[in-house]
Amino acid sequence: MDLSNTIALILGGGRGTRLFPLTKIRAKPAVPLAAKYRLIDIPISNCINSGLNRAYVLTQFLSESLHRHLRQTYTFDHFSGGFVELLAAQQTVNSGTDWYQGTADAVRKNLVHLRESWIKHVLILSGDQLYRMDFRDMMKTHIESGAAATIAGIPVTRKDASALGIMQVDDSGQVRGFVEKPQTEEEIAKVRMEPSWIDARGIPSQGRDLLASMGLYIFDKDLMVDLLENSLHSDFGKEVFPEAINTHKVQLHLFDGYWEDIGTIRSFYEANLSLASKNPPFDIRNRNAPIYSRPRFLPPTIMGNATITGSLIADGCCIGDNVTIENSVIGLRTVIGDNVTIKDSVVMGADFIEMRGTQREGKLPLGVGAGSYISGAILDKNCRIGTNVRITNAAGVDHQGEDDPLQIRDGISIVVKEGQIANDFQN
Repeated sequence: MDLSNTIALILGGGRGTRLFPLTKIRAKPAVPLAAKYRLIDIPISNCINSGLNRAYVLTQFLSESLHRHLRQTYTFDHFSGGFVELLAAQQTVNSGTDWYQGTADAVRKNLVHLRESWIKHVLILSGDQLYRMDFRDMMKTHIESGAAATIAGIPVTRKDASALGIMQVDDSGQVRGFVEKPQTEEEIAKVRMEPSWIDARGIPSQGRDLLASMGLYIFDKDLMVDLLENSLHSDFGKEVFPEAINTHKVQLHLFDGYWEDIGTIRSFYEANLSLASKNPPFDIRNRNAPIYSRPRFLPPTIMGNATITGSLIADGCCIGDNVTIENSVIGLRTVIGDNVTIKDSVVMGADFIEMRGTQREGKLPLGVGAGSYISGAILDKNCRIGTNVRITNAAGVDHQGEDDPLQIRDGISIVVKEGQIANDFQN
């Protein structure tokens, strides 16, 4: 299926408050993932692997690092005509100032970029999800069904329904009903599907009788422009999509691969650690559909007498003697001293290699100091962890002091970017 007349719009999200403090100084799509990637690399890689190389990324908060990553990573040759460009919120003559008021409003304020005659379809994606999809399959569903809009959906259990938008479809797959985050049995009953309907489409229902929106849409461009220009809707999932169901044919594209919405600290933490398992639910080593990121030309990781099990180790690391790393993700340029233990943790690494003795006065060396014990934690980039530090959240309590270098959210200890933890600190 040809996607040459399709443009992708990747929605960068708002302030990312549920991912704070990882989003304290960066846009949500720029948050590091799986030792060497960023969240934005997932939807862009899915586009490239689907033969779609024209995309805009819409964001407004703290977009400098995201912009730099896009500029340094996704450069296409002059003959392909491809591009990945950032569209940050800006003041315009027609729309006034203005911050984006939601996903639909973000697209509305950028309709000028969709006026090109070659654009027939608009693929709308989220910038904070982990999945692998060939969008050509979704476009095939869209074209063959004759729909004006198509939405990707995944079967889920009732336990998961309260955090998702749930759809009901007819036998042909046309969406007939929608309930946003149903909380009661009455609401669930309105959109419940027969498991046999799911089974009949080659996907084992396995106790799942609900179809959740994945937040991925294909719109005929003219319909999308009409829906946005003739309404004040601010959100696609809550307003534009339900209106489209009532006025046009909206088709379901059924999907049953791995899909995780990385919207909270807990989901981010668990998704990262799952990638480090022996048989990860999402295979980052798939050579037929690779995940792309910026080439950094780093040296290989060097390690002393270390024991590493069930972990991801990125390039450019320096790991000392008598080190134990279990079920963890170790990011680019991470320095780990002797006699360190790291368990069930995400260490994002550093933006640069610090030469010995060059740290500024009052600063500890970059990395994790000798004799430290880290468990159940996230260490953001450029952290300086002293010697004999213990970070385990032994008390099991949350702590959310906005300016503190160590915060605890969803039960997970987080050392913020550039954070420094003094020698002998105990948590």
